[in-house]
Amino acid sequence: MQKTIPGCFFQQMYSSLTSISMERDHMKDLRRYLALKYIQYLVLSSSNMVSTILGLLGSLYAIIILQSAKVSSKSTAVLISSLAKADVLVAASIVTEMVIQTFDINIASTAFAPALLQNLLTANTHISCLLLSCVAFEAYLITFFSTESRQLRTVRNARVMSRTIWILVMAECALFQTDDLLKASATAAPTHSPYSALFHFSSTAAALLTSLSYLLGILLRIVNVYIYYKIFFSMSNRSTPKKSSTSSQWKQ
Repeated sequence: MQKTIPGCFFQQMYSSLTSISMERDHMKDLRRYLALKYIQYLVLSSSNMVSTILGLLGSLYAIIILQSAKVSSKSTAVLISSLAKADVLVAASIVTEMVIQTFDINIASTAFAPALLQNLLTANTHISCLLLSCVAFEAYLITFFSTESRQLRTVRNARVMSRTIWILVMAECALFQTDDLLKASATAAPTHSPYSALFHFSSTAAALLTSLSYLLGILLRIVNVYIYYKIFFSMSNRSTPKKSSTSSQWKQ
């Protein structure tokens, strides 16, 4: 008898949470989540603890509601799901840093761990910015070229785009990680060692990628502002004739 009480309690709690989830408008929640992510990555100059925690909670909630049957499996949902999963990198970095501080692990002598934590955050930022730009571009296509872009806005293309972004950003951060390790070992290695050419190559490539990512970040901010500027005024112009027609009907 005692064993059935906790089972009934958790079953009732699960059914109540399910009913609450079914009553909510998930599309409004996803739009709020996208607004939060745009502020976190494309509006703020640098992330802080408050925006990071809100972003993690929002990503967790987005992953939960994307499992709902009420959310249709469309290309936008695929991009949002990949965006939410990118915060796993932030969670891994925070948990690792908490473990290091809790157990007082000395990582000052090795360059691998600090560089890895920083590169995880860099990967999250770059993946999120690119995916948010993909969502903005898709919203632009839906608004202005809905019929013409229907074959382009497919679930398969969204999955391919998400995987491509993840692979490219992970390759970028792998290069950053290699460059950090070579910089740490360059002080102990002789000047004319066989690794000197590799060090110069990785250092040059990392510097070029850093400059390119910085310029790309500025460009993405400008493009996103332009896209939503166009969408906002397009939607407002569409609603203006309706308001004027209703006012003329009231005058008659």
